[in-house]
Amino acid sequence: MSDSQQNITDLLKKNYFWDVDVTSGKKISDRLIVERIFNFGTLREIGLVIRFYGRKEVERILLSLNFLDPRTLNFVSKFFNLQKRDFKCYKRKQLTVQHWDY
Repeated sequence: MSDSQQNITDLLKKNYFWDVDVTSGKKISDRLIVERIFNFGTLREIGLVIRFYGRKEVERILLSLNFLDPRTLNFVSKFFNLQKRDFKCYKRKQLTVQHWDY
């Protein structure tokens, strides 16, 4: 891992990356870090990620994610003052046929 990558992952809980071997020395993708922290992290950790990557880069990553849970999508759309319809995950959800449960 690069020094800068090591620094951000050292500041975050390892359980956010349950499916990644954080001890292997491989770089965890920026996209995965942003996705996991916004879906599961605290406001303090969200602030760390924004300071580390920069607001515009975090916005770009969030807009391109395939999935954000509805609460997270609502939070990030308000936090960054963005329209939900601008998020890839929102567009994908609208295109997915919803089946009725009887």
